[in-house]
Amino acid sequence: MKITTKGQVTIPQHIREELGLLPHTEVEFEIQEGAVLLRKAEGSQRRGRALIEHMRGRADAGLSTDQIIALTRREE
Repeated sequence: MKITTKGQVTIPQHIREELGLLPHTEVEFEIQEGAVLLRKAEGSQRRGRALIEHMRGRADAGLSTDQIIALTRREE
């Protein structure tokens, strides 16, 4: 694996999947005994959960499930 002229490397897919590294996930780098350690930034997962909790129930417009389905399917 090589570093690009911009100082970038590609994290192999199997590593991204195992660690749950999705696009825009914040990461941290640390140097340990001459090696670079990459890990998910603390709070990166909690931030997403906090956003979901904040947005939960916001789309409720007092519609029944049948009404929402009808709107989704453009039924009148």
